[in-house]
Amino acid sequence: MKKLILLIITVILPLALYSQQKGFKLNDQEYFENGGVNVMAFQDIYPEGHQGGVVVIMHGMRIATNGDLRLDETPGQWQPIPKQKKRIADKADNVITAYLTYPDSAINGKGYNPVFYPDLYFNYTVTTRALGASIVVTVDLDRPIPEEFAEKVGFNMELFPGELFGKTWILGNKSGIFPRQANGPGMYDKNGKLVSAQPMAAGKQLTVAPEDQMMRLTISSSGSDLQLIDGRYMHNNGWFVVRSLVTPGVTKKAIEWTITPNSISNWTSDPVIHVSQIGYRSLQQKYALIELDKNDSKRSDPELVRISPDGESEVVKSAKPDQWGRFLRYDYLKFDFTSVEKEGLYKIRYGNFESQPFRIAEDVYKRNVWQPTLEYFLPVQMCHMRVNEKYRVWHGLCHMDDALMAPTDRNHFDGYLQGPSTLTKFKSGEHVPGLNIGGWHDAGDYDLRVESQSGEVYILAQIYEAFGIRYDETSVDQNTHIVEIHQPDGKPDILQQIEHGALSVVGGYRNMGRLYRGIISPTLRQYVMLGDGANQTDGLVGKPEQPDDRWVFTEENPSRELTTAAHLAAASRVLKGFNDTLSIQCLEVAESIYNLDRTISGRSISSKIHAAMELYLTTGKTVYRDYVVNNELYIIKEIRSLAWLIGPYLTQLGNEGFTRSIREAVKPLSSEIIKQGAETPFGVPYRPYIWGAGWNIQSFGVRQYFLHKAFPDIFPADYIFNALNFILGVHPGVNTASFASGVGVKSTTIAYGVNRADWSYIPGGVSSGTALIRPDFPELLDWPYLWQQQEYVMGGGATNFMFLVLAADQLLEK
Repeated sequence: MKKLILLIITVILPLALYSQQKGFKLNDQEYFENGGVNVMAFQDIYPEGHQGGVVVIMHGMRIATNGDLRLDETPGQWQPIPKQKKRIADKADNVITAYLTYPDSAINGKGYNPVFYPDLYFNYTVTTRALGASIVVTVDLDRPIPEEFAEKVGFNMELFPGELFGKTWILGNKSGIFPRQANGPGMYDKNGKLVSAQPMAAGKQLTVAPEDQMMRLTISSSGSDLQLIDGRYMHNNGWFVVRSLVTPGVTKKAIEWTITPNSISNWTSDPVIHVSQIGYRSLQQKYALIELDKNDSKRSDPELVRISPDGESEVVKSAKPDQWGRFLRYDYLKFDFTSVEKEGLYKIRYGNFESQPFRIAEDVYKRNVWQPTLEYFLPVQMCHMRVNEKYRVWHGLCHMDDALMAPTDRNHFDGYLQGPSTLTKFKSGEHVPGLNIGGWHDAGDYDLRVESQSGEVYILAQIYEAFGIRYDETSVDQNTHIVEIHQPDGKPDILQQIEHGALSVVGGYRNMGRLYRGIISPTLRQYVMLGDGANQTDGLVGKPEQPDDRWVFTEENPSRELTTAAHLAAASRVLKGFNDTLSIQCLEVAESIYNLDRTISGRSISSKIHAAMELYLTTGKTVYRDYVVNNELYIIKEIRSLAWLIGPYLTQLGNEGFTRSIREAVKPLSSEIIKQGAETPFGVPYRPYIWGAGWNIQSFGVRQYFLHKAFPDIFPADYIFNALNFILGVHPGVNTASFASGVGVKSTTIAYGVNRADWSYIPGGVSSGTALIRPDFPELLDWPYLWQQQEYVMGGGATNFMFLVLAADQLLEK
């Protein structure tokens, strides 16, 4: 009897208590938590980007996402998504209820990215509730699904392929391996239309990665069979999809799944050491951030270790770190090693974990940092050119048939909207000459948005004026339309790139009498093309039958037009003496836009002030100076957006009263920036919406440079370096890669560029960076098809990084 009592006390009772404690609970962030496993429900907002619905994060990996009703077997972008109306989290009952509807009337055939829905209307709720170590997902409909849609409406959940390649699955009485590439055969609907790959298997219960306790996930359905389908068969950017159809004729429990992720007891994430992927100059402020699981109570003293030629390590500094505190789901420690100035190779050690090696050296920013953007990225993105690199052809001569005037009253699938008039002498469908020159393909797409083109010109002009870069590693021949990477031609590469962008914008204006809004593929099939841009059109002008030429869109947008005028005014300055004809044309276009007789308001006034400032710097005409000075009260009101554009040139404006007013107005802005920097351990505001915040943080850093140069006693230089370090690896999450491809020990080398289908990258491109899976999971996946994390863009996405590197080096010289 005593042995039985002892057994109960020592074994059975602890197990019973543990079983009572184990299980999912709704936490203060309103998602379910069970050890190292989290289940979110309808907190995220971007299902077309694999970010929405029911989400499963297992031990630091987002394994499953987008659990929701969909109208396609494996939906891609531009396919119907529901409208979420309301979400209620009930901590007392451990339940989350989301209320949704089809269609979303805000995007049904209209809006920035229009979606075309079938004639199907219904409301539904998705209830997600904890049941011990499982999550039960129930879908209730307000009406039965019509018979003609019975095979289309189902509950889908997407599984991330990047974590599953080579892992196994068991579904019903079948098993298999998650394949690295999509394989057939295809599946057709009753009308003979190809709709997806055939399911790999079907059954009532699926187990994902049964061999891996970190990823083992079981899903069971009480209704229709689960199907496992490879979504990449229909869409290169697809994921694996688990799907079960809504039970015909049923409204209550039309879907009921039980999701059971394996949770490892007492699991905590490993410490992550964040330090610049390239290193630091000797006199620069230097610190590392150590990112810890919120449940990790252990603390160690970080060490700075010098690496010797024979591989031995010497601890040169060890100290108790500062406790920064909680940000998102992690705790952060800060280890300052600014006092170490000796040049050499180093790494940070924290307990049993080490950072990548990095340098402390005076030439750390001199080579292989900003140069790849100018040597590779900008040349590779050049449109209307053939781009060679020794044995390699990055892309052939492309889009020489640009462009046809876009149809009127057309809402393009990528956000372009042509109104009732073309606003030019050209009719819809007519060829517009002079557009097949200059410009850069915008990021992972091949379109030319005017703000991306002129914005790129502007940041390059700012770089040239601020830092005097005359680097020459590329040959650009506008007559033969040939670019040769690593073939110097005696001309500064940066001026050739400014020229290339200006040729596109000026060419559009001179031929149409106004700016283009954008030049883009007319069909979705062309738009989603992956590969050599030369294959997007046939390059022939004047084909009467089924032309594949890109469309050119126009618009009335005073703010965008005046901002472009500012950009062209700056281009005119730097092109003078390099291409005098184009310099004159840039100025003519800028002044023509500025002098248009029209009423402006709101943001357009800011844009006109910007244009006036740049035109004054270029021409010295007092009319432009007077417009800036006479808008003193407006500038003070909009000081957040205008201070960096006006402040550096107060001396040139020559008005002491105006200067005093602006100096006073920027002081609260400085306090605001300091407050923003204190929001995060990284010293910069991290506020991602959909895309990772990297581009915004770069832009923030560039503005801080101009503010610091204008008001060094008010705006410190710290935020310039913080922004640069954020891009170079000091950012949240387990992936510490530099966002700048090919820059640093570890960088983004699987990116969303024009060569993403090859799982590759373009050196010097800068990805959008770490995104936020709401509410608190920072994520940067090594995956080529997540534009919100790994996309390159023009208009400053890469060249703002280039600017920050040069700015940091310049400031440290002093």
